Amino acid sequence: MCRNIKTLHNFEPPATAEEVHASALQYVRKISGMNKPSAVNAEAFDTAIEQIAAVTHRLVHSLVTTTPSLS
Repeated sequence: MCRNIKTLHNFEPPATAEEVHASALQYVRKISGMNKPSAVNAEAFDTAIEQIAAVTHRLVHSLVTTTPSLS
């Protein structure tokens, strides 16, 4: 049901919004146990994806490292 979520920090070029969203989607699918929610759960599912993507974006773009970026 769920692929592995890839590392998004310290890559060149930086993670895109699409990559962050895809990771959030995979996370929500994994923890909810649903690949596609029922109509009654769709709003909660979509809201969780949006919120997790926003937090992930803030985290990835605020981390500091001295290690060279990976390509």
